[in-house]
Amino acid sequence: MKNCPIGIFDSGVGGLSVFAELIKLLPDENYIYFGDTLNLPYGAKTQAQLIDITSTIFDFFKTQNVKAVVMACNTTSAAAYDALKDKYNFKIYPIVQRAAKQIANENHKKIGIFATQATINSHAYKREIQKYSPNTEVFELACPKWVSIVENNLQNTPESIKDIKLQLDLMLKNNVEKIVLGCTHYPYLLNILKKFAPENMFINPAKYFAQDIYQDLKQNDLISDKKFFEPKFFVSSNPEQFMLSSKLFYNVQNAEEISITIIPA
Repeated sequence: MKNCPIGIFDSGVGGLSVFAELIKLLPDENYIYFGDTLNLPYGAKTQAQLIDITSTIFDFFKTQNVKAVVMACNTTSAAAYDALKDKYNFKIYPIVQRAAKQIANENHKKIGIFATQATINSHAYKREIQKYSPNTEVFELACPKWVSIVENNLQNTPESIKDIKLQLDLMLKNNVEKIVLGCTHYPYLLNILKKFAPENMFINPAKYFAQDIYQDLKQNDLISDKKFFEPKFFVSSNPEQFMLSSKLFYNVQNAEEISITIIPA
């Protein structure tokens, strides 16, 4: 079992921010990454749609005989995890629930959350942080354009910079100490964000999440004792764009090596 693959998924390239952190801690694992590029962005979808999409992706990973699935997607972690967590025999790691506990332990007085509309609607980060730190004020703000900005490599355009600064200015009015980049696409925008606020203000949940996964796999004796050298990448559409957009976090070398697996909308 310990040498079975670890599945990782997101709506596109955003989950590669988690993958990049995982391979620092667990470089020898057998990884399968799935980017659901056909159905992105997830943030505008209903909870029922997100549960259906996530269930289909879990079914795909089941065919790959995975030992664990990493929900490297804040939106599905917030909207679908509770509905599906007991329906599969592999371990499931949801980024919101796992990272929020670690963030709460830092005992900040005021925390901001940037996330997709679906994640904000679920109030998952607020609920999970206040579960462990009830006195922490949590301010939530949806950033509906940011996933498309990242997926289309538009982060340095004047229009994108204007929108990023607008959202940041709105959040800073709350006098927050830290801001959680509550979508795995958002760390791609850190080079823009840090022009307008201190870089150490921003929290990338992927770092907390990867450490938590590492500790749990170690505790359950599920760390691979073999070395696997080539991760496998699957997308549901447009492998060329996935390859181009991926390069900020992980250099997928050849679009022809990315397999196409269709996940119904």
